[in-house]
Amino acid sequence: MPRYVAPTQGKVGQIIDVIVLLIMAIGALYIPLWMGLAGSAKTPQAIENPTWESLGQNPVMVEQWQKLGYADPASAAELITARFDYSFSITALIVMIVVIVGYYAILLRFSEKEYREVIAEKFGE
Repeated sequence: MPRYVAPTQGKVGQIIDVIVLLIMAIGALYIPLWMGLAGSAKTPQAIENPTWESLGQNPVMVEQWQKLGYADPASAAELITARFDYSFSITALIVMIVVIVGYYAILLRFSEKEYREVIAEKFGE
């Protein structure tokens, strides 16, 4: 029985593959940010006449804020009181689930086709 030898790919094909994969990886990371589907929003809490104590800062923390250039509590209040917004859209979540499941279904379908071709090539019909 002859041993299976996989087809070889030329250097130009490998370079094109690397470029396409790089574009896809950067796109997968950047497009959700560009569409506003990822990233965190911070919502600062408004405090009238903030003091270091009302912001929950001890003397060591105050010293560090001052080293960073925030001389008074009012200038640092927005950073200290900012909280992450963890809300999300159910529609976006469902779309993401459908895309991921669809991707794996297509991947399995193509893999099965290629697997059957290799088996048929090696062992016959």
